[in-house]
Amino acid sequence: VQCLEMTTKRKIIGRLVPCRCFRGEEEVISVLDYSHCSLQQVPKEIFSFERTLEELYLDANQIEELPKQLFNCQALRKLSLPDNDLSTLPTSIASLVNLKELDISKNGIQEFPDNIKCCKCLSVVEASVNPIAKLPDGFTQLLNLTQLFLNDAFLEYLPANFGRLSKLRILELRENHLKTMPKQLELPEVLEQIHNLKELWMDNNSLQTIPGSIGKLRQLRYLDLAKNRIESLDTDISGCESLEDLLLSSNMLQHLPDSIGMLKKLTTLKVDDNQLTSLPNTIGSLSLLEEFDCSCNELESLPPTIGYLHNLRTFSADENFLVELPREIGNCKNVTVMSLRSNKLEFLPDEIGQMTKLHVLNLSDNRLKNLPFTFTKLKDLAALWLSDNQSKALIPLQTEAHPETKQRVLTNYMFPQQPRHDEDYQSDSDSFNPTLWEEQRQQRMTVAFEFEEKKEEEDNSGKVKVFHFPPFPPVIFILAHL
Repeated sequence: VQCLEMTTKRKIIGRLVPCRCFRGEEEVISVLDYSHCSLQQVPKEIFSFERTLEELYLDANQIEELPKQLFNCQALRKLSLPDNDLSTLPTSIASLVNLKELDISKNGIQEFPDNIKCCKCLSVVEASVNPIAKLPDGFTQLLNLTQLFLNDAFLEYLPANFGRLSKLRILELRENHLKTMPKQLELPEVLEQIHNLKELWMDNNSLQTIPGSIGKLRQLRYLDLAKNRIESLDTDISGCESLEDLLLSSNMLQHLPDSIGMLKKLTTLKVDDNQLTSLPNTIGSLSLLEEFDCSCNELESLPPTIGYLHNLRTFSADENFLVELPREIGNCKNVTVMSLRSNKLEFLPDEIGQMTKLHVLNLSDNRLKNLPFTFTKLKDLAALWLSDNQSKALIPLQTEAHPETKQRVLTNYMFPQQPRHDEDYQSDSDSFNPTLWEEQRQQRMTVAFEFEEKKEEEDNSGKVKVFHFPPFPPVIFILAHL
C-alpha cells in the first residue's frame, strides 16, 4: 500500500494481525497511517480493509472531500483527519456506530450534521480551528462524550440540552471571541449536570464576568480564564473545592475575593498582568500552593500571611510597586526560584536568609543599597540578578558596615541600585566595563569562597575577609529576565 507507514510513533500493538481462514491465509489490517503523504483524496486501497479497519490516520494532507465508501468501514474506532481542506462533514458519518475518537481540527468545516447523534460511542471530539458557529441539538445525544475541543472556532453558544453530556471531563473553548459565557454554562442546573467536569479552558476570549454558578463544578481541577477582560471574581468560586490550577493572567481584576482562600487544593495560582492593588490575607490559607505569580500588578505590599505558604516553590512578583517584603517571607523555606524584578525595594529583611533552598533570585531594577548579611546562608544560590544588564549569574559580594546602623551588609559594584529609565538602557555588550570593575575591586573589600566549614578569617592587612562555604553548585544557566 503506497504511503502506508508501519512506524512505532504511536504505540499500537499488532498493526498487522495474521488470521487463518478456510480459503487460505490473509492479513487483517486494523490500522492505516497515511499522514503527511500529500494526498488529495482518500486512497481507494483503504476500502479493501473496510471490515477490519479500526484506526485511520490521514493527518496533514490536502483532502477536500470524504467519499461515501469510507463510511462503510463500520469497525472504525478512531478517525483522524486534522490539517486537511475539508469544508463539510458528510451525513454518512452516522454509519460509524463504533467510532470513539474523531479529529477534524484545522479544516474549513462550518457545522456538524445533526445525525452525528448516531455515533453513540463517541468519547473524544477534536474540532478546533474550524469556522464552527454552533453545535446541532443532536450533539447533546452523545452521552459517552468525555472530551470536547472547540478552540479557535466561531462558537457563540452551546445547544440547549448541553447538560446531558454528564460524562464530560474536558471542555476547551479557547480563542472563540466569546464576550459572555455560553448561556448553558451560566445555568446552575446545567453545571450541576456536568458536575464531573475536570478541566475548563476559556482563555483568549473577551469574557467580562464569570458567573458565581461556576462554583457548582465541584470536581473541577483546572480552570483557565487567562487573557479575557474579567473585572472581578465571584466569591462563589470557592465552590470549586477540587481546583488545583487557577489561571487568571492578563485580565482586568482589581481585587481577589477573600473566599479564594477556601480553594485548599490549589497548587498553581497565576494572577499576573491585572490591576490588583492588594492581595487578601486569606492567600495564606492556600497551604498546598507551589507556584504563585502576581507580577505586573499595582501591589505596594504583600500580606504577612504569605509566610504560611510552606509548599511554595516558585514565586514571582515582578513589575509592582513593592517597597519592602514582609519578614514572614522567610518562612517560605521551599522556594527555589523567586523573582522581584522592577519594584521599589530599598532593603530586604534578614529573614530572607532562611530561604536556604533558593536557587535563582532576581532583584534587578530596584532601589537596593545592599543585601542583608544573612545572604551568606544561601548556599544553593546559583543565579543572583541585580541588574538588567548583568552578564554573570553570580557576582562577587563584599562585606561592609551599613553607614547608619553599622550592621554588616553585603554589597558590590552594582549597589546602590537606581530605577532604570528606558532611555538609559544599555545592551549587555555595553553594561560591563572590566577595567573599571577591576579598579573598583582593588579599592574595596573582597570575598573569597572556600570549600570548608563556615568560618570567618581576616588577614594581617585587615582588608580581605575570607568566608568558607561548602561548594557552590555549578552555574548551568543564565537568566536575563525571569
